[in-house]
Amino acid sequence: MAGLGNPGAAYARTPHNAGFDVLDRLAHRLGGTWRGQARFKAELARIRADARDVLLVKPQTFMNASGEAVGPLTRYYGVAPADLVVVSDDADLPAGRLRVRPGGGAGGHRGLLSVIEACGTQAFARVRVGVGRGAAGAGLVDHVLGRLEPADEEAVRRTLEVAADAVLCLVAQGPAEAMNRFNGWDAAGADQPGTNERG
Repeated sequence: MAGLGNPGAAYARTPHNAGFDVLDRLAHRLGGTWRGQARFKAELARIRADARDVLLVKPQTFMNASGEAVGPLTRYYGVAPADLVVVSDDADLPAGRLRVRPGGGAGGHRGLLSVIEACGTQAFARVRVGVGRGAAGAGLVDHVLGRLEPADEEAVRRTLEVAADAVLCLVAQGPAEAMNRFNGWDAAGADQPGTNERG
């Protein structure tokens, strides 16, 4: 399972690091300890979820080269595409929304594109955390690498927690159940984390 982001304190808690943030929550919940692996250009942590061993991966290659870590790791461990989950931000989703998909294209996300190219397939599940596009006229790069407005920041923070639930559901019950439960979840209208609130 890979969470996408950029390494270093300058990028911590920026919208583009949503994938890192979700995996940090999973590691904290389930007792995973991060260890740097220079050979794989990544930080790795192991957890147990639904009686399965799960390897958490935070590429340290910077976002646009995420595949340089994910691709070699999947080959080294013999991970089939059906067993790979990638967690990332999504600027095309409003801040506080969540989407689970069993596969598909990169949607303009360069980190996902790098993983697709490195793995040679689009057939892996992904959990995408909505971060929006910021104020009208704002540059997308500045938005995803900057700081959110307080209301959007709180919405994304809530969504990170629910995204961790979605990942665990995906591991335990598969993409169809995770999509049914979590697609359409909206921090603005949800009272119970992990409940699909379609309005």
